[in-house]
This record gives sequence, C-alpha cells and structure tokens, in this order.
Amino acid sequence: MGDPRYPSRIWRKPKRPLNYDFMMEDLNTLGTYGLKNKRELWKSRTELSRVRHQARSLLALRQEVREQKEPILMKSLVRIGLVKENATLDDVLNLNINDLLARRLQTLVQKKFSFKTPYQARQAITHGHIMIDDRIIDIPSYIVSIKEEQEIHLAPKSTLKNLLQAKPADVEPEPVVQESES
Repeated sequence: MGDPRYPSRIWRKPKRPLNYDFMMEDLNTLGTYGLKNKRELWKSRTELSRVRHQARSLLALRQEVREQKEPILMKSLVRIGLVKENATLDDVLNLNINDLLARRLQTLVQKKFSFKTPYQARQAITHGHIMIDDRIIDIPSYIVSIKEEQEIHLAPKSTLKNLLQAKPADVEPEPVVQESES
C-alpha cells in the first residue's frame, strides 16, 4: 500500500511528445471528443493499454487457465460496450482510443441531446443538468455501461429543457421599406 496522500498516477505521458504527426492526431482527438486537456487523453490511453495488456497476457496462458479467466475480461468489456457479445481476444487487441472515448458520458450526451459541440455537453454535465437513472452525474469522463445508456436524461430542475425544446425560428425578418417624400 502507498501513502494515501500520494496516490499513484493513473496515466502515462507519451514516449515522444514532440512528434508532429502524433501531436496533430492528439489535437484532433481532443477537439472531436471535447476533452479538457491532454491528460484526459493520456488517462484513456493508459486504460486502453491496461485492457490490451490483460488480453495479451491471457493469450500467453495455457488453454485451461485461459478458459477460466477470459470470460471475466470479456464480460466486463461487453458490459461497458467496448466489444460485442461474441467477441474474441483479437477484437480486444484491435480496440483503439476512439472506441473508449465514444463510451464517455460527454460523448453520449452530445449525441442524445444534439448539442452543437462536445464542450456544451461537458458544461451541461458539470453543472448538474444530466442524470443517469436517479443520480446526477457531474463527471464528463464517466464511462457509461450499456444498461445505463438508456437511462440518461435531464435533471427535473434543469433549465436546459426549455433551451433544448425551443428551436430558433426559421422566419426571416421582414425588410424595412423606406417611403420617399416625392
């Protein structure tokens, strides 16, 4: 055990942070999914790396041991929606960062409530406008399970209901006609 005042890191920085192509790919991902900073991206990459490492270590085990431990990993990944019900360990090894980021609450809220940007969805979440079942969730990086995905809705006291239901009118203003004095 470690000292609770100094928790271990849950993310690792990239080995080559100044690689231009890698940086541009990171910035594109940050903008697409509305991440606050690169640390959120690194956390997701580290989590994906951990899952893929588990799959690789299962492939190295004997068949009898593998048959016992593989369903545990696959069941947890199916529950959060990263792989399908009949997926194999090869499917787990083929996962990429976009698959994991697509399961975040922020991304699902943006799609469900048709926010224009992921940053608007993030703001709605952090301000307590979004509920899952009967709990207000204010963590944009919350990984939503398949069961909980159907339970995402606006909080009863949320003022966003009026804003999301009221669409801007497509009526053009009438042109102002100036009368001449002739």
